[in-house]
Amino acid sequence: MNTRLLYYSNEIRNAVMIVHGDKAHSYYFGKDAYENMIKDSKYTNNKEFLSIEGASHCDLYDQKDIIPFDKIEEFIKKNI
Repeated sequence: MNTRLLYYSNEIRNAVMIVHGDKAHSYYFGKDAYENMIKDSKYTNNKEFLSIEGASHCDLYDQKDIIPFDKIEEFIKKNI
């Protein structure tokens, strides 16, 4: 694990959507990963960070009323 995990993330050309509950313990990492991915990148038009207010990590597994299916579907249709 001597490699800096996010060092080359701004070179990712593929579409990336990060969906994260803002109450999740790892929220900071998802936010940092997104920021690193778009910083000084020419591939930002197909990247999105979607923060779900009040949701923890596990909430996004099975609480269908808070999962933003419409936004996920829109992103997929637009980018894939």
